[in-house]
Amino acid sequence: MSTAKKNRSELKREAIVEAAKSAFQEFGVHATSMDRLAEIAEVSKRTVYNHFATKAELVLHLLTDKWETSILKSTMVYQADQPIYEQFVKLIKEQVNLMSDEEHIELVRVAIGSFFYKQDTLRKGVDRIIRLETAIHRFVRAAVKDNTLEIEDINFAVEQLNDLIKGRCFWPLVFKLQPPLSEAEKDFVSKQTADIFLNHYSTSRQQAQ
Repeated sequence: MSTAKKNRSELKREAIVEAAKSAFQEFGVHATSMDRLAEIAEVSKRTVYNHFATKAELVLHLLTDKWETSILKSTMVYQADQPIYEQFVKLIKEQVNLMSDEEHIELVRVAIGSFFYKQDTLRKGVDRIIRLETAIHRFVRAAVKDNTLEIEDINFAVEQLNDLIKGRCFWPLVFKLQPPLSEAEKDFVSKQTADIFLNHYSTSRQQAQ
């Protein structure tokens, strides 16, 4: 199947995005100017601004794109013939790694700082992320269908789960209230979060009560 050929504008936009990814990783977001991005992307500064009016808008684009890419890369699928606990811990660990990723955290800091007084712009970016169906949504939905979990509102339950993760592995890092988590700490958070969630929603737990 042939793919549509990208026009010059699309190619330049793609070059800018790739330049931003490499520059932000090498120099950091704050130390990367729009001039430097134009130089790396081999386009004019005007072209950069035609695609992204501010560096903050570019950051928000990269942030949402990172989430979309991570969601597509996830290979976690509910296995009805396997214990749910081990599967769920692995799934949560995947989410923990994404949320606490250093590049992700830095992009979030810049987005919050840049759009603090532009709530509508920030909200649109956040809403785009929230609307994405994650591996957790698919996993939970399959477990409910298999009668392993009993959940009336799957979206609400997934939000609860994400809040548990963010409270330890995201917001404290965003505001520099704690250092990056070690692998042992990530494992501990993943297991504890799985315990809390499954103790509430697992059908076997409810039957035991």
